[in-house]
Amino acid sequence: MLDKKTPLFAQTHDYVSIFPARVLRHEPDVGLSTLFFAGGELRVPLVDAAVGAAIEVEIDARDVSLALSRPMDVSILNRLPAEIVELDFLPPPFTRASLSLGGARIDALITHESVERLALVEGLSAWAMIKAVAISGRTLDPDEAPFPRHWPSSDRTNRARR
Repeated sequence: MLDKKTPLFAQTHDYVSIFPARVLRHEPDVGLSTLFFAGGELRVPLVDAAVGAAIEVEIDARDVSLALSRPMDVSILNRLPAEIVELDFLPPPFTRASLSLGGARIDALITHESVERLALVEGLSAWAMIKAVAISGRTLDPDEAPFPRHWPSSDRTNRARR
């Protein structure tokens, strides 16, 4: 077990991405809530916040893994398209991969071996698989979290037929 006083623990526990999110919906029957953030949607265990509330989420880089193709047969619910924007080679065995998820940026802590085996480079498209999301408990103003885009509905009944 990793002792929290060891240098290895010290080098890996500081990479946490923190950003605002908005509660989109609750599904008590499955025990999940859906949150919207600048990089997409996250499915998390039910949160104690009203639909529409602005909350702060935290993602530890140790809870993020990468795939080069869209992961389908995995139990991880949160799989988002990403671009690798930076690779920071830390003392072995770790590399911090900084990922752009569109409007948000998160870090993944992976091994040097994974970087080599997958031939990861900056600019490469990948899939971020997020195993765990923490809710910080910090209260946010409603305007601090992004709103999802509302797409216009297609009203086929009003279209002229020719």
